[in-house]
Amino acid sequence: MARDQSSRNGKASSKAPRQNPRTLKRKRNEDDIATLKQRVADLDPKAPIESFTELPLSEATRLGLSASHFKTLTDIQSRAISHALRGRDILGAAKTGSGKTLAFLVPILENLYRKQWTEYDGLGALILSPTRELAIQIFEVLRKIGRHHTFSAGLVIGGKSLQEERERLGRMNILVCTPGRMLQHMDQTAAFETDNIQMLVLDEADRIMDMGFQSTVDAIVEHLPKERQTMLFSATQTKKVSDLARLSLQDPEYISVHEAATSATPSTLQQHYVVTPLPDKLDTLWSFLRSSLKSKIIVFFSSSKEVRFVYEAFRHMQPGIPLLHLHGRQKQGARVDITHKFSTSKNSCLFATDVVARGLDFPAVDWVIQLDCPEDSDTYIHRVGRTARYERDGRAVLFLEPSEEIGMLSRLEQKKIPIERINIRANKQQSIKHQLQNMCFKDPQLKYLGQKAFTSYVKSIHIQKDKEVFDVKALPLEEFAASLGLPGAPRIKFIKGEDTKSRKNAPRHLQLVSSDDEDEDEDGEGEDGNTESKKKKSKEPEVRTKYDRMFERRNQDVFTEHYTKLIYEDTEAGNSSKTGNATADADEDFLAVKRRYDVEEEVDDPTTKDSDTGMQVKKVAGGVLAVQIAGKDPLLIDSNRREKLLQSRKKLLKYKSPGKKLVYDDDGNAHEIYELEDEDDFKKRGDAEAQRAKFLELETERARLADVRDKEIAKQKKREKKEQRRERARAEREAAAEEEGAGPVAVLAPFEGEEGGEDDIPDGEMEDVKIQPPSKKQKKFRRDDEEEASNGPRKNTKITFNEPAEVQTLEDLEAFASGLLG
Repeated sequence: MARDQSSRNGKASSKAPRQNPRTLKRKRNEDDIATLKQRVADLDPKAPIESFTELPLSEATRLGLSASHFKTLTDIQSRAISHALRGRDILGAAKTGSGKTLAFLVPILENLYRKQWTEYDGLGALILSPTRELAIQIFEVLRKIGRHHTFSAGLVIGGKSLQEERERLGRMNILVCTPGRMLQHMDQTAAFETDNIQMLVLDEADRIMDMGFQSTVDAIVEHLPKERQTMLFSATQTKKVSDLARLSLQDPEYISVHEAATSATPSTLQQHYVVTPLPDKLDTLWSFLRSSLKSKIIVFFSSSKEVRFVYEAFRHMQPGIPLLHLHGRQKQGARVDITHKFSTSKNSCLFATDVVARGLDFPAVDWVIQLDCPEDSDTYIHRVGRTARYERDGRAVLFLEPSEEIGMLSRLEQKKIPIERINIRANKQQSIKHQLQNMCFKDPQLKYLGQKAFTSYVKSIHIQKDKEVFDVKALPLEEFAASLGLPGAPRIKFIKGEDTKSRKNAPRHLQLVSSDDEDEDEDGEGEDGNTESKKKKSKEPEVRTKYDRMFERRNQDVFTEHYTKLIYEDTEAGNSSKTGNATADADEDFLAVKRRYDVEEEVDDPTTKDSDTGMQVKKVAGGVLAVQIAGKDPLLIDSNRREKLLQSRKKLLKYKSPGKKLVYDDDGNAHEIYELEDEDDFKKRGDAEAQRAKFLELETERARLADVRDKEIAKQKKREKKEQRRERARAEREAAAEEEGAGPVAVLAPFEGEEGGEDDIPDGEMEDVKIQPPSKKQKKFRRDDEEEASNGPRKNTKITFNEPAEVQTLEDLEAFASGLLG
């Protein structure tokens, strides 16, 4: 026995010591990361790479790309990822729809993976996007390709609760955000640290570096460390030295894959423009939508108020294609829903501003219509980039006003954008001006939207820097207002201010000459002694109260005098002055006199009939009028008070008999709402008491049968509820038994979405879930039951009847009811 024991001990001692699985896994990960770093160091950035399998990527990234069906690399991805993996700063420029998003997401995941980044290291990468929709799209792509990594990613945009974002912000490794919201957290969230950021990415960098975000981006960069990797991507990349210096770029690699291309837009995109006068734009757009009902269309406007007005107007007219609208003044939830609806729809039209012009990937867009001219060629490139993505076909049409044609075409030619002119078929164009006018007349809210749309469009043209293309004074504003359905062009304060400024800046001697000319025109006097008296009068203005100004106002709205012209158009015909006879005629028509009878008028026919009231009017002795009312004595008009009665139908009602309410049968014959039966027919059916007793008997029987039927239905429902309770109790018992047999299971997802539900459970802790079985109610015994249990079964037992399988006829129901009643 001792020898056997020693032999066993010898065998046991000869075995190798068992290692911890965690140690083995950690060692294996360290070996993989060391191999990956060596492959990245040996990577040649200039070597052509066609697929993701040729890149030195981790297994988690490779699995995420394969599951998302990303296999081959585009040009920008092939050239940018190689430099980004080596830690270089990048300026990436490529055409719209060329896959720039993966060009910076893949390096972010790989660089943080090689540095073994954990949640305790804090924020490692920051991605800035100019719009919320683009930030959401980037975040969704990041979740897809990074599903096998252990990093936590967050989406920080406006329109959501700031407190909820603060609670989760400190645990994020990668953040996708908009500049304004990011700066708000940097200034107000105390637990948010950005001292350890490794990578900064600016998507659509030219827009972010624009004047609108300049101060915000400068403030964000001040919070970031100097030693970091910075990448800028856009279809129209910024090259300003001042912009690049602000971001502290260190020897950036400029990658422009399409710089030598003949066009700045995809080759599969057909680009056309149409010269359309401003008042005819909505007619042309309506005609286009009516002829393209099976297409997916995006229509770009210059302002959100235009988008809302055109959407509301076209929605009421129903062009036959689903309509959507998207602009920056909508709430975040509505913007997300509309974006999702348009992405998943096959045939629809989206009215939008430039908030969707950059980076958004809507599948299978057929047409991009630019109803308002873009501010520059870069905006044009981004707008048309919503179609013809990933080598798909697409078509774009630009609407140009005649004053914008020459200037805009020269700007597009400088950017190598091929565009051809097309004409509109006059026989297929429809006019909707009268419909819009009718709708604005009936709906004050739509008219208000039209006024705001007009003002915002003129303002958008006025603030443009390129005055060779955009000239407000060259636009037919009165006709444009009429095309929107408005009765006149609303007042534009900034245009009036410009005229005042030009007169103020004119030379002094020209001002004197113009003032003298105005005096001669107004008063017909030359430079004589009266001019001095006129100057004295101008120095001593008369006192005018607010009531004087109120009564002098002809138009109490935001319209100009053109509205007054439309109102008094008929009265002004033939009058040379604007405020002369037309005003007098308008004042005469201000009050409308009701119909009246003159007592002294001579009537040839002594009996006349009023067509309005249907009453007979007779002249009796003494020239007095008598009004014959049906069923009443004649009403004599023998005083002024009686004469005034004829001017009001309301006062005449008390002299008339009350009206009768009529209903119409199926044949169209009129009947009174309550009609009595013929007495003779009633007597033929028998005595009244006998008919009453028979009626009560029938009603009692009907009520009894209905009561029986209701009781049966109630019993059936009670049985079903009892059966459901039994099923639930059985399912709870089975679940409790399963929980007792198997241990708790917890699944932690590595990524956190917008709602962030997964990260509510911290690492290393498991939530104890206790399932208690349902409490069984104590059975209550009555005294009768106790007596029965002690003395044996009761003699008087209740007799129950079997329920019929199915009640077919009234006889079956009566038989069953008689059985119940005993």
